[in-house]
Amino acid sequence: MVKELMLEKWSGVVARVQIGATKEEGGSRSNVVKVGGQATLPFLFAEAAIPQKPVIAFEIWDIPPQEWPEELSRCYGGSLKDPLLWAKKCVEEFKAELLCIRLQGAHPDFGDKTPQQEAALVEELLKAVSLPLIILGSGDDAKDNLVLPACCEAARGERCLVGNAVQDNYKTLVAAASADGHSIIAESPIDINIAKQLNILISDMGLPLERIVINPTIGALGYGLEYAYSIMERARLAALSGDKTVASPFICFVGQESWRAKEARASMREFPAWGEESERGIIWEAVTAVALMQAGGDILVMRHPRAIEKINKYIDKLMS
Repeated sequence: MVKELMLEKWSGVVARVQIGATKEEGGSRSNVVKVGGQATLPFLFAEAAIPQKPVIAFEIWDIPPQEWPEELSRCYGGSLKDPLLWAKKCVEEFKAELLCIRLQGAHPDFGDKTPQQEAALVEELLKAVSLPLIILGSGDDAKDNLVLPACCEAARGERCLVGNAVQDNYKTLVAAASADGHSIIAESPIDINIAKQLNILISDMGLPLERIVINPTIGALGYGLEYAYSIMERARLAALSGDKTVASPFICFVGQESWRAKEARASMREFPAWGEESERGIIWEAVTAVALMQAGGDILVMRHPRAIEKINKYIDKLMS
């Protein structure tokens, strides 16, 4: 007896979002990155179209990271002191296709850089490298409301992805992104209802759902990954069932969460049975990324080049 594969038929589709704009589109990027467009669950090619693969963004900072473990900092060397050199290293040595600049130096506790300083950096970065750009604030809502609009204006026409917009503090950022032609990262605290409500609030201000990416606030392996996975899966099932308010691509800050984990940072002297820390953190980041792709992650913001290399190879195998 021949057994037939059970195939689901979905009525919905994930919105397509483009990051970057070429010269013909009014920007200056050498290429663009597109995510979304899936009409089925991750990697179920027999069911429906999956036009875009998951993409990885290299995370860079405007200041040298103070709390990164030695293994992570070592692979970037002296370039950590200069975000422009750091970006060029990602492009030229590690073959990045997407960059994510975190403006941590704008935070009042980490340098309190002015909006003008950060806007100037974004302008310089756009001139130094030609890849599409994700721009993140410092995490201080009051300061980000000043910094991110200035950066949106500095990058006008480049169709960047800017974040994070949160439920209690989204109007200023949405207005700036809308005026300057960018897309928005909508952050929700592992809650599908808040994610849906925030998307509605943002779209009510006139920004199309096709310019919204959801940050579901993931956890790393062993640190909330299971719960984050279930929330992402529920949202994707709702989207494929026809709910356009949650039919946005996902962005997952894999590196940030993975390298916070004790297992990724602890030295072998403390836990000899855990093995070399030079390999452990890389594996922790890679395994977290693999799981989140299976949950529907479209953009993975990662840190270690070797972890990124492993995941790119994995993506190529899955997409083939």
